[in-house]
Amino acid sequence: MVKSPTVRVVLCLAITYNWHVKQLDVSNAFLHGYLDEEVYMSQPQGFLHPNYFFHYVCRLKKSLYGLKQAPRAWFYRFSSFLLKCGFKKCVSDSMFVKSTGSDILVLLLYVDDILLTGSSSVLISEIITSLKKEFAVKELGDLAYFLGIEDVRHSDSIVLTQTKYTLELLEKANLLDCKSCDTQVVKASKLSIHDGVKLDNPCHYRTLVGALQYLTVTRPDICFAVNYVSQFMHSPSDLHLQLVKRILRYLKETVDLGINLNKCDVTSLKAYTNSDWAGCLDTRRSTSGFAIFLGSNLVSWSSKKKPTISKSSAEAEYKCLSVASAELQWFSYLLNDLHVVVYSVLLLCDNTSALALATNPVFHARTKHIEIQYHTVRELVEEGFLKLQHISSEDQLADLFTKGLCFPAFSRLLSQLLGTPLSASVASSTSVTSSAVQLTEISS
Repeated sequence: MVKSPTVRVVLCLAITYNWHVKQLDVSNAFLHGYLDEEVYMSQPQGFLHPNYFFHYVCRLKKSLYGLKQAPRAWFYRFSSFLLKCGFKKCVSDSMFVKSTGSDILVLLLYVDDILLTGSSSVLISEIITSLKKEFAVKELGDLAYFLGIEDVRHSDSIVLTQTKYTLELLEKANLLDCKSCDTQVVKASKLSIHDGVKLDNPCHYRTLVGALQYLTVTRPDICFAVNYVSQFMHSPSDLHLQLVKRILRYLKETVDLGINLNKCDVTSLKAYTNSDWAGCLDTRRSTSGFAIFLGSNLVSWSSKKKPTISKSSAEAEYKCLSVASAELQWFSYLLNDLHVVVYSVLLLCDNTSALALATNPVFHARTKHIEIQYHTVRELVEEGFLKLQHISSEDQLADLFTKGLCFPAFSRLLSQLLGTPLSASVASSTSVTSSAVQLTEISS
C-alpha cells in the first residue's frame, strides 16, 4: 500500500508540472494472483466432482479472498506485469516509475486502487489500455475521490478534504446539531488514565477514536488531539470521552478544512520539529511532532509519544530531530525515484541545546545514554545532507503537534501550516446543516 505522504508528493508534482492524474480500480484484485505454495481446499458444496468426490480435495492455482498469501500474490502478479511494461519498482514505496526520453509516468498502488499520472497523456492512455487487457480494470476518469478523500483540482492547486467523511462521523456521534468550538483541545489540559469514571461500554469511545485517526490524513490540526485521546483506548473514562466530543465539536466548526497543494519549488525540503518534556502524567514520556514541507506544501506530519523517557528537554528535542531527519532522508530517496533533485534540506528547531548536540561532538560524553539510533542526525549534518537552523518558539509550527494552544496562537500557526487563513476555511452552522441534507440525499 502506498503511503499518504507519497500520494501528496506526487500530487505536488502533478499540479506543479500540469500533469493529468487518472484513477483506476481493479475488480476482484486478489483473484488475479498465482500461488507458489501448495494450498488445498475442500470441494465446494454443489460443485462436487462426480468421480472424485470421496476423499478428494482441490489444489488452488490462483489465490482467493481470505488467504493470507492473497495480497502478496496479487502484488507480485501486478508488479511483474508493470516491470514487463518498462516500469521500475521504487525501493522507497509502492510506486512504479517509467521514463521514456523526456517523459515520465508514475503509478501508485493502494491494494486495488491505482493513481496514474505523468507528463505524457499518450503514454498514460497506452498504459491504461495495457492494464485493461491484463486485468479487470475500471477507468474512473480524473482524480476526484480517492480512498475516502475528496480531491478538487483548480488551475494552480489541488485541495484534499474529507468533508463527507467528517459529516458522517458527526452524524454517527449524534453531534450534527452540537455547539461548535474553536480549538480541538483545551490549552494545558492534561488527564491521567485514572481520572474520571470508567465507561461501562468503551466500544463507542474506541469507535469514535478509530474513525478520527483516519481523519488525520487530511487534518493535521487534530493530529495531536487524536494521538492524545488514543492513549486511553484500553480504559477510557467519562472525562476522556469529553475530550473526544470536543474534537468532534471542533470538526463541526471546521468541517471543510483540508490540505492545499499549490504550484511551488519542489527542489527544497523543510521540517519543523518540536517536543514537550515529560508531558504524560502516567509515564512521564515526551510527545514529539514534526511538519515537513516540500517547497511551500505540507506533505507529512506526525505527533507521537516517545517509547522512552527523556532526562531533559534537550534530549527530548534531540530525539525528535533524529526522527525528523530520518523522514527527510526518506523523502530525498522518494524524490530521487521521481527524478527530482533536492538542493536544500533544512531542519528547524527552537531548542539551542538540541542543535548543539547535533553539531558538537564534545557533548558525546554526556549523551552516552541516548540510543545510538538518535545520533544519526549528527552524521547527516556532518555529511552535508542536512542543515540545522534555530527558530523562535513563536514561529514553531510543530507546536501544534505537541500541546494544546489557545485560539489566537492556534489559528495563527494553523494558517501558516496550511497556507490559508483559518477563517476562510471555517464553515458556518448553516453550511454544515445544508451539507448534511445533501449527504442524506446522496445516501438515499
